[in-house]
Amino acid sequence: MKPGPLSYQDRYRSFEQWFQTNLGRALIADQRKCVERVLADVLPGARQLQVGISHRLPLASTSDFTHKVISTPEWCPDLPPGVVVCDGDELPFPSESMDLVILHHTADFSAYPHQVVREASRILRGGGQMLTIGFNPLSLWGMRKWLSRSTSGPWGGRFLFRSRLEDWLNLLDFELDRSGTYFMRFPVQNQKLLEQFERLERLGGHRFLPIGGYYCILATKRIGAMIKTRPLWRRDNVVTLPGSGAIGASRGYIRISGNSDGK
Repeated sequence: MKPGPLSYQDRYRSFEQWFQTNLGRALIADQRKCVERVLADVLPGARQLQVGISHRLPLASTSDFTHKVISTPEWCPDLPPGVVVCDGDELPFPSESMDLVILHHTADFSAYPHQVVREASRILRGGGQMLTIGFNPLSLWGMRKWLSRSTSGPWGGRFLFRSRLEDWLNLLDFELDRSGTYFMRFPVQNQKLLEQFERLERLGGHRFLPIGGYYCILATKRIGAMIKTRPLWRRDNVVTLPGSGAIGASRGYIRISGNSDGK
């Protein structure tokens, strides 16, 4: 009997275990460095939330925020303080309560990726920022996914196009601050090959071949401003003009009548 397709719960569990491999450890190390660089110019705030596949994979542990919360989709014993169990498309936080939201492959491993971005936008205050990390389908990693047809590890994710995420953010009234691809290495587990690609990246190889395995998008939620309207006319301020006949009758204006002697 042929096994059925894996649920997203099974997929992100497999993805979390994959981070214990050589390639997985190299990827998470690169992502932490990337997040540190991207957030270097972000102003500190009160509340930071990371929504991802596991509370064991923190990204912005060195950021300057007063309260740091991380979510995990699956409950387990001995959860540390500051960890919330929830799905990425249903966040148990009030609207406009966060200053920074980090989506770590959340849309890649969700049955409702668009709702994930909408929920993150809902809980983000005006002027707050959202940092999104996802796998790039237009890369060697995307080619590896489609050739292997595997549903384990990272290959069970959606690999959404970066342009699609940017369109969603624009529709949700975000302004893009930074957007780029990173981790220009072959998706192989061989440690020697990984070290060679690491040296190539340090030499600036990504400048000539910008097809990183994952993308990182930083966007700011625009602050809505009230629309100024003209005050309504008060009837007692309208002055009646003397005269007879129709004024502007062809345009549907009112008819003003009066005596010929002006009384």
